Amino acid sequence: MEYSKEFKQALSEFSPAEKDKLIFRLLKKDKLLSKKLYFELIDLETVDDKRDAMEEIIHEKVSLASKYIANQKYFLVLIRKISAEITEHVKITTDKFGDVSLNLFLINEILEHNEKLGTQRFDNVYKLYIYLINKIFKALTLTKKLDEDYWMEIDEFLENLNEKIDGNIYFQKLCINNGLDFNWLKSENIPDHFELIVKGIKSEGFLR
Repeated sequence: MEYSKEFKQALSEFSPAEKDKLIFRLLKKDKLLSKKLYFELIDLETVDDKRDAMEEIIHEKVSLASKYIANQKYFLVLIRKISAEITEHVKITTDKFGDVSLNLFLINEILEHNEKLGTQRFDNVYKLYIYLINKIFKALTLTKKLDEDYWMEIDEFLENLNEKIDGNIYFQKLCINNGLDFNWLKSENIPDHFELIVKGIKSEGFLR
């Protein structure tokens, strides 16, 4: 929405008390904005602190969710909720590195339970696996946009991911069938035109 000069002028003429009242009314309706402002203005924790805390939360919640792996619909609901927490963290802190690292960490934590996942019928875990593969493609896309100084740290997550994929033959095959080249699981090997590659894969009906 664009605001006219007249509207901006009218707002600027509010008294300090009126402005404060308006701000607090708006913040009550937008909890995310409230958290973002709190972080930017007075929070003593840094982005790194918040990211480390999120890793702990992800580890604990995936561990608890793993009890419901046999109920794949519910398990995926729980995983999506954890993913939503990562999204909120990124929006509050504008943590571009965390947007990649935390999502890769989440995938690795899920695949840490390969033994349990391997006991499920492939039909039951298909939606979860496609969800994870989409996350991998998104993480690789975002990695390519990060400063190269971050790549070494990202590669640790990608190396761990590669090992986890090797430990799950059905997931591995589904990755291959959906166009994932495992050579890309190293930051420097992600093609420059990676977004176009992903669009091409999706246009052929994959990643669904």
